[in-house]
Amino acid sequence: MPNPKPGAPVRGSTTGRPLMAALDLFGRRWSLRILWELRSGPLGFRPLQRQCDDMSSSVMRQRLAELLEAHVVHQLPDSRYELTPLGRDACLALGPLAQWSERWAAVLDPQPAHRNSDQPTDRTSHPDTAGDGTLQPGSAG
Repeated sequence: MPNPKPGAPVRGSTTGRPLMAALDLFGRRWSLRILWELRSGPLGFRPLQRQCDDMSSSVMRQRLAELLEAHVVHQLPDSRYELTPLGRDACLALGPLAQWSERWAAVLDPQPAHRNSDQPTDRTSHPDTAGDGTLQPGSAG
């Protein structure tokens, strides 16, 4: 499957609109998770894989290749991966989605006791966000 690019047809759209290409790129399994895990700084392949719940090496290699080609992720000389300025911008754009997800979770389950263990039990925030759901300073890379 070719890497999505603005100006070219992508899965689900023949318009070439940049948003459609971005939705195709970030809609691929694990792509957003890789982006999210790199928001705090560079990680090597294995540490990144652990942060991503030990996703398969082959899928991670494929997603990293796509994100590298899209100029969202950069590989450092020491082989670690980091977000590019475009990647950091994408993480910042996820801030409103993180806020929305907190509100959504509260509506669906006002009693958060049985949410995932990485969710707060006091309903104030997710560990990656401030109390109002905004990204913590420096958390976007």
